[in-house]
Amino acid sequence: MKQLIEDIAKALVDIPDEVIVKSVEGEQITVLELKVAPSDLGKVIGKQGRTARSIRTILGAAGMKLNRRFTLEILE
Repeated sequence: MKQLIEDIAKALVDIPDEVIVKSVEGEQITVLELKVAPSDLGKVIGKQGRTARSIRTILGAAGMKLNRRFTLEILE
């Protein structure tokens, strides 16, 4: 999952070297923290959050397959 989010984010941004994804494991849920360059933040979020919502939808669908819940947090 971490690699999936990293690949999607790198495809969206101008500075792919600054994409960092951290995984925080919990009992029932895994939180993926995405950090990008400040100039690329808008590209990852998208207009009215559409891009971020789409990434979260993909994450939820992939999580169903693994019987695990995933949450994406976009950090500044």
